[in-house]
Amino acid sequence: MSFKQKVEKLCSAYESLIGLKNSPTPCSNGIYQRWQLPIVTAEHTPVFWRYDLNETTNPFLMERIGINATFNSGAIYLDGQYLLVVRVEGNDRKSFFAVAQSANGVDNFRFWDHPITMPETNEPDTNVYDMRLIKHADGYIYGLFCTERKDKTRPEDLSAATAQCGIARTKDLKVWQRLPDLITYSGQQRNVVLHPEFINGKYALYTRPQDGFISVGIGGGIGWGLCDSMEKAEIKQELIVDGKAYHTIKEIKNGQGPAPIKTANGWLHLAHGVRNTAAGLRYVLYVFMTDLIEPWRVIHRPGGHFIAPQGEERIGDVSNVTFANGWIVNENNEVFIYYASSDTRMHVATTTIEQLIDYTLNTPEDGLRSAESVKTLNSLIDKNLLLLQQTKG
Repeated sequence: MSFKQKVEKLCSAYESLIGLKNSPTPCSNGIYQRWQLPIVTAEHTPVFWRYDLNETTNPFLMERIGINATFNSGAIYLDGQYLLVVRVEGNDRKSFFAVAQSANGVDNFRFWDHPITMPETNEPDTNVYDMRLIKHADGYIYGLFCTERKDKTRPEDLSAATAQCGIARTKDLKVWQRLPDLITYSGQQRNVVLHPEFINGKYALYTRPQDGFISVGIGGGIGWGLCDSMEKAEIKQELIVDGKAYHTIKEIKNGQGPAPIKTANGWLHLAHGVRNTAAGLRYVLYVFMTDLIEPWRVIHRPGGHFIAPQGEERIGDVSNVTFANGWIVNENNEVFIYYASSDTRMHVATTTIEQLIDYTLNTPEDGLRSAESVKTLNSLIDKNLLLLQQTKG
């Protein structure tokens, strides 16, 4: 096979993958609809990212730049298009951001030709990842992400790192202005999200204070803080909105997913919770609602997980993980939940605002004890048995 034929074969396989039509899974739990195919994988990255297509410099058509995973995508709906800012991880373990675009939000995601060129601060990032996209009332689209650097206080430990919140803003996802990192007084930060509206004239942020790079330590939980400006963002005081809880899906740690969605009943939140198991940490997604006027005050807490890894979703670089930092509401109040599985690939689940509100308001809270779980279950069983008897009668 000639070099030209090999290139044509690569490009043909790529176009066939991009062109696959996605379909809903056969069954739904009534809350949301999973879709059968992953929507973005490492193989979705362009051929011309991974291969040198010049026969002179790459006569064996070797893959020169390997892509390991595509996951943890921010999401935004612009000009009728569904846009994901994907965390793309190379074989070298470095992550970068790239935009993938779809006309319908469930398939045919195609990356823009070039990844995002993210400016650096005076202290260069070693790694950047997990961007939350927020279209704010001030007119900018903000990207808040984790910036990772070596922990200089422990030079002998090559695994010691620090995590903080990087901030950038844009109008078009093409040209980005890097702002100084968020300043807080609670050690390290992950999963920081900007609230889309001003609160008493200030910018509001959901935080996740933690003692170390991985472990949240004695604190943790989803925090809340205010700052005067995003150009020099500083939060002096953090209030925990949603904390950890023993023997629950968020026993070890939890964090805000994307920015909350405003509804007539309150702000809908999607978050991740982590618990430990004999097989390691398990990440799942859960939902809660906060007050419209006081977005830091939780008013509804459906018990248990909302989305957990199923089947092949459980397998990947970091197994048994679902993680989401992007969702989209379109003009029809349809909601597209973009979640990653096992730090490897992206999926979509679809629902509506009406379904999410129903789920959030009517799902029982976690009673925190087995006896309470049985009590709640028996209440539902008794009502259903009565209905079934009346139907038969």
